[in-house]
Amino acid sequence: MNEQEILKEKLASLRSEHRDLDDVIARLAERAPYDQLQMQRLKKRKLMLKDQIMVLESRLLPDIIA
Repeated sequence: MNEQEILKEKLASLRSEHRDLDDVIARLAERAPYDQLQMQRLKKRKLMLKDQIMVLESRLLPDIIA
C-alpha cells in the first residue's frame, strides 16, 4: 500500500467521523436543555477534524504552478 492510498483511507475515515459528529451535534441541539460544555467539545473536535481533512486534501492534490 503506497502513501497515496494510506492518505485516502485516513481522509475517508476523518470525513466519516466529521459527518457522525455533525449528526450527534444536530441531535443534541434538538433536545431542549443540553450540556453546553459537551456541545462546545463536540464542535471543537469537529473543527479539528475539518482542519485535518484540509491538510490531507492538500497533500493529495498535486501542486500546480501557474
